[in-house]
Amino acid sequence: MTNLDLLDIASEFGNPIYVYDSAKIASQYQKLTSAFRSIRNLRINYATKALSNVSILKLMRQLGSGLDTVSIQEVKLGLAAGFEPHAIIYTPNGVSLKEIEEVAKMGVQINIDNLSLLEQFGAKHSKTPVCIRINPHVMAGGNNNISVGHIDSKFGISIHQIPHLMRIVENTAMKINGIHMHTGSDILDIDVFLHAAEILFDTAKNFKNLEFIDFGSGFKVPYQQNDIETNLEELGEKLSKRFIDFCKEYGHDLQLIFEPGKFLVSQAGHFVTQVNIVKQTTSTVFAQVDSGFNHLIRPMLYGSYHHIENLSNPKGKERFYSVVGYICETDTFGSNRKIAEITEGDLLVFRNCGAYCFSMASNYNSRYRPAEVLWYDGKAHLIRKKETFEDILHNQVEIVFSKESAEQKA
Repeated sequence: MTNLDLLDIASEFGNPIYVYDSAKIASQYQKLTSAFRSIRNLRINYATKALSNVSILKLMRQLGSGLDTVSIQEVKLGLAAGFEPHAIIYTPNGVSLKEIEEVAKMGVQINIDNLSLLEQFGAKHSKTPVCIRINPHVMAGGNNNISVGHIDSKFGISIHQIPHLMRIVENTAMKINGIHMHTGSDILDIDVFLHAAEILFDTAKNFKNLEFIDFGSGFKVPYQQNDIETNLEELGEKLSKRFIDFCKEYGHDLQLIFEPGKFLVSQAGHFVTQVNIVKQTTSTVFAQVDSGFNHLIRPMLYGSYHHIENLSNPKGKERFYSVVGYICETDTFGSNRKIAEITEGDLLVFRNCGAYCFSMASNYNSRYRPAEVLWYDGKAHLIRKKETFEDILHNQVEIVFSKESAEQKA
């Protein structure tokens, strides 16, 4: 998919618009499976929360992926996309016992990260296989917002609570068939990941009938030219060897599972939007676009970097711009970026917009969420329509106020 294709897509379907390149998703999937090619029983569970469009889920199923889900709604999306229940793992946080029970009835693999819920579920459903999410107390990832395996994280059962966990399992006679961890996103230090893996291996020794070990994900992708990324080949070589050795120690082969989201879809996503106004102040030139953090909140929420290019004038003289949105809040996508000269009406493209971009979009300021397009087999396929004003009103219930009650209030 080229920049000219993006211009044609914007012309056909309008903008702002999200566009996803299926070939890039497939190549990322192949890159990951290739790094762990020595593992006989490898499974990739795509993290649905990264980009949950049903067409994307169907593409993942076509590639051979399973699904990692965090809500009953994501489970239902997976089933609607054609996944078999056994190909879906459900890893919620802070949900009710009722929701877990509803998902369990669907035949989906349950993953519990809370001692209280584990005990409640085990007491009522001891025959239902359960995976346990462990908090290894390992700091990985860029910051506390995306690092979820540290000691103060709300996710997982602390490794220091293993004795308590084992008492629950013994008292309820639960069947534990998997052990899971997820340390966070943007992992660069392979030794940190391997250290967390050793903690998971030690934990696994407490359970005699495991079927799989789920190492989560968090592999970093590059966001700009010459950016660093996770060395998958090195990680694949080292972790594969250790996993194979552990299986021999354990007594039988286990399935090795990863649950990548950002790694698979981030680089495949492109967000195209139009410049409404070029505004010069005493110190800054603003390019104000027909979008805001209602469409792309990651730069404001996490300080995430998205490379920005001028599709309409790619060879223009470069100038410095601060690219901002139309929301009645501070919604700066990029400050003092060197971009080919921008004029009003130009189309800009934001890169690395496949993961946690549309899926975190909202109707703030009563703005519409944009359309989504999948570039597949050399063609653009609309996979979500742009919202309309009717969509904004759809679930609102209007009260009819009588003239008499209004007068009484006055």
